[in-house]
Amino acid sequence: MGSSPLVVGIGGTVRPDSSTERALEVALESAAAAGAEVERFTGSRLAELPLYSPSDPARCEAAVELVEAVRRADGVIIASPGYHASVSGLMKNSLDYLEDLREDTRPYLSRRGVGCIATGAGWQATVATLAAMRAIVHALRGWPTPLGAAINTARSESDGEDRQAAFQLQTVGLEVVEFARLQQQAAAPSTL
Repeated sequence: MGSSPLVVGIGGTVRPDSSTERALEVALESAAAAGAEVERFTGSRLAELPLYSPSDPARCEAAVELVEAVRRADGVIIASPGYHASVSGLMKNSLDYLEDLREDTRPYLSRRGVGCIATGAGWQATVATLAAMRAIVHALRGWPTPLGAAINTARSESDGEDRQAAFQLQTVGLEVVEFARLQQQAAAPSTL
């Protein structure tokens, strides 16, 4: 089946152990359980990134690490809180650095499955943010997974709601790995 696919997770907030970071972790654990290697870029690492400037080619270590990880990635999972019905500034800035992949053989997120996770204190925030994330992934030539996870953190925690959220997050992780494996098979030389 080829080597283990690399899935890079990007997301969170500057608040340690945020609901967004926890959601990303569930999806990455699912990807790892499906045989992927995973690498994480969460809030504290993303906060090290200066505002993206396309006119300044200098990159800090955190930016180089992020871009290089995505360059090697077979799949990506992005997770953002819903801030005013869209992705957070932290996430948008992080994704702007993917512009550095524009001249690659696989530019931007090309030929990569991308799982999208939105968290927020209400359905309007989560659903609007999920739609924005999917549009960003399309603009970066990625393939959003069929299921995107919208996690409403304002709902009272009940066993059924926890299971539903876990199902969504685990499915996102699995779909990213499945797409990566399909891409590996398509790129493998034919034995016919």
